[in-house]
This record gives sequence, C-alpha cells and structure tokens, in this order.
Amino acid sequence: MNILIYIGHPAQYHFFKNVIKGLESRHSVTVLIKTKDVLESLLLNDGIKFLNIQSQSRKNNSFSILMASFKRTFEVYKIARKCKANILLGTDSSVAQAAFLLGKKAITTLEDDYEVINKLAKLTYPFTDTILVPDICSVGKWTEKKTPYSGYMKLSYLHPKRFEPNVNIKNKYIKEDKFCLLRLAKLTAHHDKGINGLNTQLVVELIEFLTQKGYAVYLSSEHAPDKCFEKHLLKINQNDIHHVLSYASLLISDSQSMSVEAAMLGVPSIRYSDFSGKISVLEELEHKYKLTFGIKTNEPQRLFDKVEELVTFKDIHCEFQQRKQAMLEDKIDVAGFIVWFIENYPKSIDIIRENPDYQYKFK
Repeated sequence: MNILIYIGHPAQYHFFKNVIKGLESRHSVTVLIKTKDVLESLLLNDGIKFLNIQSQSRKNNSFSILMASFKRTFEVYKIARKCKANILLGTDSSVAQAAFLLGKKAITTLEDDYEVINKLAKLTYPFTDTILVPDICSVGKWTEKKTPYSGYMKLSYLHPKRFEPNVNIKNKYIKEDKFCLLRLAKLTAHHDKGINGLNTQLVVELIEFLTQKGYAVYLSSEHAPDKCFEKHLLKINQNDIHHVLSYASLLISDSQSMSVEAAMLGVPSIRYSDFSGKISVLEELEHKYKLTFGIKTNEPQRLFDKVEELVTFKDIHCEFQQRKQAMLEDKIDVAGFIVWFIENYPKSIDIIRENPDYQYKFK
C-alpha cells in the first residue's frame, strides 16, 4: 500500500511518528511537511525522511493563509499522484482536497471540535472520507464521516507502551527536583483569532511567586520572549521536551497541546487561555479525570489561587499519577489502533461501527 502523510505542526508529527514506524516496514510511506517552528528539526533528529512542500513561513493574514493553502493542495496533489498514494492522511484541508481531486481515500486526523476550527472544517470535511477523532470530539453535521476512538491524539506517543520518561535526559537540562514549566504559545493559527493567553506581566509575577515558594522556574516559548526572561529560558533539543515535562512539578501554559501532554504524563497543569471551557478533550481531562485546570484570561486572581493550591498540595505527584492511571484504564494505545485502522481501511470502519469495543484490543 502507498500511504501519504502530511504534517503541518510539531504536535502532528508526534502523533504520527509511531504510526509511521508501524507502517513503513510493510508499506511505502511518503511524509510531507511545511516549515513550522521546530517541525523540521524533529524529523531530522529522528531520521524520518520527508519532503518540505512549504519551505518559507507564510505571513499571518487571511490572504497569505488562503494562498498557502492553495499551494499546499497543489503540491500534495502532485506528489500523491507521483507516488500513486492509495490513502492520504493528515489534518490540513489540502490533504482532503487533493485526495478528492485524485479520487483517492482521505482520512482526516485531529482532536479539535468543529466549533473551534469551523473554518478549517468547512474546507476539509466535505472532501474527506473519514474523520478519525477521539470519541469526545464534535464534528458538527459530519457525524456520518466520524470514526471515534477511545483515546487522545497525544496518547499516540505518550502512552506508557510508547514513552518512558528518562530522568538522565531531564538532568541534562534541569538539575532541580522542584521546578515548574511555563509554556507560551504563539496563538497565531487561524482559530486563535481573538484568543488571549499569558502576558509578560503575568509571567513576571508567576516567576516571582513560584520562586518565593521554593521552585525553580523554566520558560518554554514558541515565540521570542522578552530579554528579561533569558535566565529562565529552557534551551533544549525539542525531541527531549517530554522527558523534562514528565518530571515537572507543575505546568502553567496557554498552550492547549502541552496541557494535554501534561495530563497524559500525570503532571498537574493550569491552562490560562480564552479557549478554557471550549475544547472537549481538555474539558474531559479536567472534569472527568481532574488532570488539568482551565482559567480564562479575565480571572488572573483565580490563576494565582490555583497555582498556590497546587504547589502546596501534599503528595501531589502520587495523586496525579493515580488520576492518570484512572484515565489510562479507559483509553487505548492510539498508535497501535491507528496502524490497524489504516492497514484494514476501509473495512476497519465497518468493524468499529459494528463492534465499537473491538478497539479495546489495543489497550
């Protein structure tokens, strides 16, 4: 089978990396990417072969976003035709549109609700064959295309079968046992419009507050932070970030992705973002499993109250590891399931619809 996978974001690469490894020994897998943050470095460090179809970062305006999308669709179409792809996978609309033009099957993989990414969904869902998402996710009116699974995209690479934290890797970057991570997202995606997160003043106050509580504080940022944060900046090979996150006492972030990752690892997290209350995956992790906490940006005092509650929580590590285990008991090994789903596609759709519990073979 010839399989084409398009990856447009570092988080998507992490989702696909074990799937690629599971498929490439038995199938021909073509990986396409665009220039996005540390994405290219991640693939190079892991020795994954790829083609970069958008080597220049686009400008952050509607016209540039639209033109970049058209160009990606053309490139995906051209390469998929050349490699005779049977199935095209990815999150981007270019994958679904190129597959539609070629008369091939497209599987859209994401975990964002339709209501959050409705612009992307309107360009993608009409053209895709299958929307493969966690069961908690909304896909709007496209429910007939939804194939749900009991898991999260981040479990594709952070499930205990796929990832084991290494304290020696953590110690390469951070010597302290008690430390907190602050993660700042760019918030420049099309669906981030009007969304606010952590600002400079809040970060300054958080660093001061946590330092007074006896914690070392490290800052990870998708954009260039203020020079005043230089001594707190975490300089790291991004392939190692999950080993560091695994040993953090607390994550404070406006990144939805890293908040989910912390939950997968049993690390308490606070996400300070206007997305709070809007994303089904994080709402389930917060209200069902109590692994993360969302606070909107008009509640700064509540942020500090929650930080104080968590850093003074007795035996918090053991408690959150138990909460993580309760979550894992309900979920599957997502990477194993995705590999099976692709190799047996489209028959796999019928199998899951007729017997949803079949997926629990991948516990």
